[in-house]
Amino acid sequence: MSDTPAPAGRLEIVSDAICPWCWIGKTHLDRALAILAEEGMTFELGWLPYQLNPDMPAGGVERASYRAQKFGSVERGAELDAQVAEAGRAAGLMFRHDLMARTPNTVEAHRLIRLSHPTGLQHALVERLFRAYFQEGEDIGDPAVLVRLGTETGLPEPVLSAFAAGEAARQEVMAESLGLARAGINGVPSFLMDRHLLFSGAMPGERMAEAFRQAVAILRSQAA
Repeated sequence: MSDTPAPAGRLEIVSDAICPWCWIGKTHLDRALAILAEEGMTFELGWLPYQLNPDMPAGGVERASYRAQKFGSVERGAELDAQVAEAGRAAGLMFRHDLMARTPNTVEAHRLIRLSHPTGLQHALVERLFRAYFQEGEDIGDPAVLVRLGTETGLPEPVLSAFAAGEAARQEVMAESLGLARAGINGVPSFLMDRHLLFSGAMPGERMAEAFRQAVAILRSQAA
């Protein structure tokens, strides 16, 4: 028999691959998970799709002009990038907005993330996609780029082939992202435990850990 304790619950993160606060939030999440693992508390993890820009063209758009249109000016977009970069530095991350040429449609990234779940590499893949977009300036809307990043993460060939064929998990991603939005999720990252919404936002790891402890205690009490 294994001495590994059963997971304390299913922890799911609603996220978009181009959300900078989601990368910061994942970094804080990893800190929270490490804290709780030392206490013997682990979770089954999953990443759920959300589209910040559901009307984005399939090929994406040039980032600078898109953000100028979205936020009113190039200067305002740069101010927001600077705020993100500062928060990223505090979390130990480096954002390279100077390398980010395009804002992609993220459906393809979400497809690969969903297909990766059975491999146990989903969490690692999400990190690789964040780093590729925010630090390396990769176009993570390009299926060929995504196949390369999936290969680097160690995804098995059948998963990559299913993704490259073009349709696997597409309808599931579209339906789930729409369903989450309709359920009231309007900000990412959002954290769910056993499908109960706990909080949204990239709070520090210690605070996340405490929120997860409290959620586990409440759900266990309700189940008793």
